[in-house]
Amino acid sequence: MVLLGLLFDLYVQYAICEGFGMPQVEAASAGVPIASVDYSAMSDVVRKLNGYAIKVNQYFKELETRAIRVYPDNNDLIRIITEYSAMPDILKTQKRHETRMLTEKYYNWDNIAKKWEHYLGFTTSTITEDYLEEKYPMIELEENILINASFCPTKKLVKKIQKLSKNEAIFKGDDVIAFYTSDSQEEVDFEFYHQIEFEDELLRIKNTWDIFSLNDKAIQQDFELLTKERTSQPIPKTVQAINPAKIFIEDGAKITFAFLNASSGPIYIGKDAEIMEGCVVRGPLAMCEYSTLKMGAKIYGATTLGPHCKVGGEVNNSVLMGYSNKGHDGFLGNSVLGEWCNLGANTNNSNLKNNYEEVKLWDYNTKRFAKTGLQFCGLMMGDHSKCSINTMFNTGTVVGVSANIFGSGFPRNFVPSFSWGGPSGYTEYKTDKVFEVAKVVMSRRNIEFDEQDQRILEHVFEITQQYRNF
Repeated sequence: MVLLGLLFDLYVQYAICEGFGMPQVEAASAGVPIASVDYSAMSDVVRKLNGYAIKVNQYFKELETRAIRVYPDNNDLIRIITEYSAMPDILKTQKRHETRMLTEKYYNWDNIAKKWEHYLGFTTSTITEDYLEEKYPMIELEENILINASFCPTKKLVKKIQKLSKNEAIFKGDDVIAFYTSDSQEEVDFEFYHQIEFEDELLRIKNTWDIFSLNDKAIQQDFELLTKERTSQPIPKTVQAINPAKIFIEDGAKITFAFLNASSGPIYIGKDAEIMEGCVVRGPLAMCEYSTLKMGAKIYGATTLGPHCKVGGEVNNSVLMGYSNKGHDGFLGNSVLGEWCNLGANTNNSNLKNNYEEVKLWDYNTKRFAKTGLQFCGLMMGDHSKCSINTMFNTGTVVGVSANIFGSGFPRNFVPSFSWGGPSGYTEYKTDKVFEVAKVVMSRRNIEFDEQDQRILEHVFEITQQYRNF
């Protein structure tokens, strides 16, 4: 697909309506900038990929479906093609690179929304907190199906959802999974809905610790989804492999003198990922695009590395979101790191209390520590947080967003967002300094820290002020 994409300057999605438009993402993944009609799901894709939105000339109601469709503006398309054709080659090259990077950022398989899109065959939009709506807008059509995002998709569940019609909803016990609604409904009352019970077992993320504790099953499901009817790249001759049928290597991935054991779970190695010399891996493991296992790393127990993560040392049953690093020796176990986190060399976390008791974690809703029901639970770290070399985290530690931790000794079990310091004391990490660091860190990966990101962090700074009683 990449070689085919090199033949094109611009991909145009010229349609009256589109459920997803997988060709847009396929073209963009090959580095081809896209132009799409500014309507339905096409709007979401073209804006995320910073493409060229073609204006709508006229709306109309389709007779067969009674759905609202559009006629694109031909003159606007002519303008876009003319302006792009006249663009200097160096700017076209930069645009192709930007398109490829944005595709990797928004259309990988490291989050639940993308899993739903892959199963459903079209894009989704999100109902979220008000301060996140600008970055993740809700696209509401005349008819909509709302899905509870805490549930992970399965083929059987998706088939039931696709068959939903007016006044129908799917439940799992008392919890709604999905329901049909239209823009004419002022409110949704499930007493007037036909409630369909879903009998099969489902994965559901209700708590932060579910992200790692359910990761074994999630990787198993994703492996089947991503590799079905596909052929892996060959396992290099220098690699020792157990159960190679459960090892899948994408194009561009590099593995040298490593040991891969898939007897306890599958191992997925994403596009252009790298496993360096001397690494020992026991599945399940999911490595997303451009992630790296550094020399001598030891990985076991259902671990996921998001895009562009770099990991060394010992990792057990942990999930690292995109662009986060644990690049050196040290132990990380039963933990979750958000995006853009960094653990300094020889950082270690405890995942088991000395008395073997149940681990408690800070709960933002109750503003107190809550029982997890787990004996093993390590570190939960929010986006953009970092710690220095030799940091030691207690069992069941929660670190908020944009915290910077350093100094000897164990930090407290709850480090509020925008904290600067360590066991000796904390001060408030001012947003102007936070933004300076974020811009530098993200620019190293050719991603802009834009005004949307800044406004989100400013809001988080305000709503977490109550916890910073230093």
